[in-house]
Amino acid sequence: MRVVAGTSGGLRLVAPPGKDVRPTPDRVREAVFNALGSLGAVQDAIVLDLFAGSGALGIEALSRGARHATFVDTDAAAHDAIEANLTLTGLRERATVVHGDAVGLLARAPSATPFDLVLADPPYAFDGWPALLDMVIGHLAPTGIVVVESDRPVAGAGPLPIIREKRYGGTVVQFARPADRDPIASHGDHE
Repeated sequence: MRVVAGTSGGLRLVAPPGKDVRPTPDRVREAVFNALGSLGAVQDAIVLDLFAGSGALGIEALSRGARHATFVDTDAAAHDAIEANLTLTGLRERATVVHGDAVGLLARAPSATPFDLVLADPPYAFDGWPALLDMVIGHLAPTGIVVVESDRPVAGAGPLPIIREKRYGGTVVQFARPADRDPIASHGDHE
């Protein structure tokens, strides 16, 4: 696993040990961030990387010009891997690492500093999507985008419609933005 592009492009990242961690493959991360770049969603963004694992998604955002990223994971080994990867890439000063539960963090966090980009890549067995997505909406900037990665489509109902969706083998990546904030959603830009 490596940083695909940007200031830290090509650097190899470490993954936390264990079979519960499923890092996003480089080719999928590259496609996701190329699409985000075309939407102008990364440069100077404030990013929230939920279920961060190795931190590869948030680090990719920082490497490509995001202003700051907050990494959230409950696993101590993931926390250590994120810290090591941020140090390796020289991106530590633009990051905050939180050891905690994503849903709990969002429930407690004030929405004073909304996020421009939220990356949600939990274990495939995760079944708390409705609560998570409801809470994420309250922490999005006016033009914020949520990227959801799972083994099945999970967003798109209610207040968080899909603006792009793509399947990569057994992985489904969805880009969503609240309907009242997105002129693109009305054009049906599905891939």
